[in-house]
Amino acid sequence: MDNDQFNKLAEMLYPNVLDASFYLQKYAPRNVKGEVTRIAPSPTGFLHIGQLYQALVHRMLANKTGGIFYCRLEDTDTKREVENAGEIAYDMLVRFGLKPDEGYRGGHKEIGDYGPYVQSERTQIYNAFAKELVKRGHAFPCFCAAAENKEEILKRREEELNESADIEVKDPCRNLTLKEIENNLAAGKKFALRLKSEGDINKTHVFEDKIKGKKDLRENAKDDVLIKSNGIPVYAFAHVVDDTLMGTTTVIRGQEWYQSLPVHLELSRAFDFKPFKYAHTPNICVLDETTGNKRKISKRKDTFADVRFFLKKGYPVNAVIEYLLNLLNSDFEIWRKNNPDLPYTDFPFDIKKIGVTNPLFDFVKLNDISKTIISKMTAEEVYNNALSWAQEWDEDSYKIIKENKAALISVLSIDRGGERPRKDITYYSEICELYNYVLPSFKADYQIELGEVDKASLTEFLSAYADEYTEAIDNTAWFENLKDIAARFNFVDNKTYKQNPTAYAGNVSDASKFVRLAITGKTNSPELYSIMKILGAAECKSRIKILVKNLAD
Repeated sequence: MDNDQFNKLAEMLYPNVLDASFYLQKYAPRNVKGEVTRIAPSPTGFLHIGQLYQALVHRMLANKTGGIFYCRLEDTDTKREVENAGEIAYDMLVRFGLKPDEGYRGGHKEIGDYGPYVQSERTQIYNAFAKELVKRGHAFPCFCAAAENKEEILKRREEELNESADIEVKDPCRNLTLKEIENNLAAGKKFALRLKSEGDINKTHVFEDKIKGKKDLRENAKDDVLIKSNGIPVYAFAHVVDDTLMGTTTVIRGQEWYQSLPVHLELSRAFDFKPFKYAHTPNICVLDETTGNKRKISKRKDTFADVRFFLKKGYPVNAVIEYLLNLLNSDFEIWRKNNPDLPYTDFPFDIKKIGVTNPLFDFVKLNDISKTIISKMTAEEVYNNALSWAQEWDEDSYKIIKENKAALISVLSIDRGGERPRKDITYYSEICELYNYVLPSFKADYQIELGEVDKASLTEFLSAYADEYTEAIDNTAWFENLKDIAARFNFVDNKTYKQNPTAYAGNVSDASKFVRLAITGKTNSPELYSIMKILGAAECKSRIKILVKNLAD
């Protein structure tokens, strides 16, 4: 076809559609010195931890360069759409401290001059650019039967992500004459719009990804679908059009999209658009329990894939974010040690320091970060955060925490502050169980591991301690009193000491262990002296006597 025929075809396919030039003039280039990045969740499910991971890259890069981070909702997959999923995704971004500067805002009115920021509301825009591509001779209608059932949609999506570019696929409809196309349209046949690829699979060029670095990239040689027969654009087309009009400078996405990069680059060239910078992030993985191999975090298999898992568990949001920063920039941990009190937003984030290897999600590391963050809070802050958590996620815990404020703040205050605060709290959901011994409902379920301790001497020691304990002494006197009573009874939890009782009569460590067990029902707790002061002498004596009775039974 010649130019006149391309123009006629464009009018046949997209009559009464504005020219693309209208939108290119409407959406003026941004006057921003820094990077413009975007997160584009799809309302087909919850916000994945991998999306939060990428959103953090977007937010940090925009912050570092004085740019803009915006949100666009990609809601074109109507068959898989989940009610309110878009609103939940936006809410999660806000709650994890990654609030976009503009764009889609859940149930609130969108902000910004480059909208609409919801793809389903941009049909006329897509039609204008589809028409432009036809006029340029870079796209053609395909009247082949569409595959639109669920299995075929999923298969196509997998192929889009996994196929390499070194495949040549030329659609038979690319050679239809104008008359044949006109006859098909007159017969009421629906069409999908395909890219008329001009790529050569035997040609490569060097492409620099902001994370992967410079690599040889093979040209696209597939006549990919751009607009489906139902008028809905596929990701490649919508991405190139939307990110151009919205002024995106760097496209940050998972590395699974790297294989489809050639078609995106060819589309940009076909429109004469300024190419984007691309950064393909590694995927956070877990070890598969069956195979022992790495695999991507699965929505179906891994409950923590849904970022609401961390809120429901009661992790401080900063703990999750700082853990993800550890995965993104390995020097964050050193920076944090040298700057313990600065906000993570002060970290000199560098997209070029993101590794190419898929990291493993490590709950041990996350829990350590969470414990450190909580340890720096005041007792009142921990209490209020736990109360807020319970109000949203756990009605029973909310009632307990609210009704026992004084006792909980008292125990939370023990060993808090200073250079080495205690780190026993991982997340807010464990507070009621962790400190159940200061609650009125406490009933110890003692699990006794006597080891080498003689049961009779232990019972005598505990009985004597219950009779003689007084709270009217300071910590030093309390410790000496415990030590003196223990010395009367030659019980130790070590064979070496038992073989030489004259050299070691009574082990205060063993003694305090069993007193702690009697008072708290646990072998580990904050400072025992302070706990006993909180509970009062009468309650402490009562609990010790209960343990004595259990030993006797």
